[in-house]
Amino acid sequence: MNKSSLLAFMREHRLGVQSSVTPAAGAQSAVVGFVVTDDLQVFFDTVDTSRKVANIRQNPRVAFVIGGLVDGDERTVQYEGIADEPAGEELAALKQLYFQTFPDGPERQSWPGICYVRIKPTWIRYSDYNRNPPVIVELTSEELE
Repeated sequence: MNKSSLLAFMREHRLGVQSSVTPAAGAQSAVVGFVVTDDLQVFFDTVDTSRKVANIRQNPRVAFVIGGLVDGDERTVQYEGIADEPAGEELAALKQLYFQTFPDGPERQSWPGICYVRIKPTWIRYSDYNRNPPVIVELTSEELE
């Protein structure tokens, strides 16, 4: 599994589970529609009144899970990273990519409190249990740079 194969797998999916830590140190997860940049950054939109945004603004360390939802396909990506809210030209470029996958995204720009979250990876683990023996590949922060 190389980075281009990993990227292709991640891009096969439109929904993932994003997890963050609450102010009381609890866990909180949400299903979000997302896209992946060429350098494996995850990007999605949400509203600033959501629990995930409050959590991320307090503690930007998040986890994300992709795959595992299709019956009979036991491939997943476990992903850890640092979330932020990009602005300016970075945000414009990310939104352009996002709108290619989610054509209803431009309509949501008018929603009160709409905001955009990017996650830069610090650790990724790809698991393929469709194979015997399974294929498990981990990429550390150094390998992701």
